[in-house]
Amino acid sequence: MKQMNAARRQSHWDLRAAGNFVGGGTGCGLVLACALAAAFGRPLAVWPLAVGAACIACGLALVWLEIGKPWRALNVFFHPQTSWMTREGILAGPLLASCGLALWSGQALWLVAAAPLAGGFLYAQARILRAARAIPAWSHKRVVPLIIATGVTEGLGAWLVLAADAAPLFVGAALLAALAREAAREAYRRGLVAARAPQPTLAWFERREVRVLQGLRIAAIALLAAALALESAPPAVFGGALLVLTGWGLKAVLITRAAYTRGAKIPFTPTRGRSEGRAVLPQ
Repeated sequence: MKQMNAARRQSHWDLRAAGNFVGGGTGCGLVLACALAAAFGRPLAVWPLAVGAACIACGLALVWLEIGKPWRALNVFFHPQTSWMTREGILAGPLLASCGLALWSGQALWLVAAAPLAGGFLYAQARILRAARAIPAWSHKRVVPLIIATGVTEGLGAWLVLAADAAPLFVGAALLAALAREAAREAYRRGLVAARAPQPTLAWFERREVRVLQGLRIAAIALLAAALALESAPPAVFGGALLVLTGWGLKAVLITRAAYTRGAKIPFTPTRGRSEGRAVLPQ
């Protein structure tokens, strides 16, 4: 009997599934950015809030299209006690409803409900990946802060683009979020190395396209720092756009490219007789 020990890239989730994490992260981040603006006395940001709600809805639509039998999607609501995907779906309804009521009434007060729902939705998305035990790149515990930091960073970056608001409050918040995302990504990478993740997964951190993304993230941080120092809008807008695009790229790589199974592991070599097997040293 032939035994397959090699790690293999998962093929069940494609760019449509990644689109759910992209739309959910950017959308929830925008809702939180709108709530932050309202908390500091700004009027309701209609356009950013509408785009945020649309991103969340589009992300859910993409994952619905990714399901093999889309009309069975209602089954996702039947397991809230065990499934983070169910919890994500349950939060989506009131989240979109509260955003819609805020847009319809023009009252920022509805963001009091939308903001915690957006935070919960983003957390549920991170835990969906954490629950995928067969994929080390997803199941590592440090993927949760990485996904949350990336979503918040995308939302603040999108706010700088859509609202064209270079106020120090939002530029500084976006800069702090970008730095937190870099710290979370590096902690995640080190965690995968320490956990002996599959070599094809670790190899993705050295790929040219991933290095390009890293360079663009650093460029975004530099642009935001310049915007904060000069109190200038153009660097903030360009930096915000890079925050969004690099977040999307990071998720696309994580979901569709770096997601390998660990492969079969044999901790002991079989031996004849009654003697105990000899442990195989990890490579």
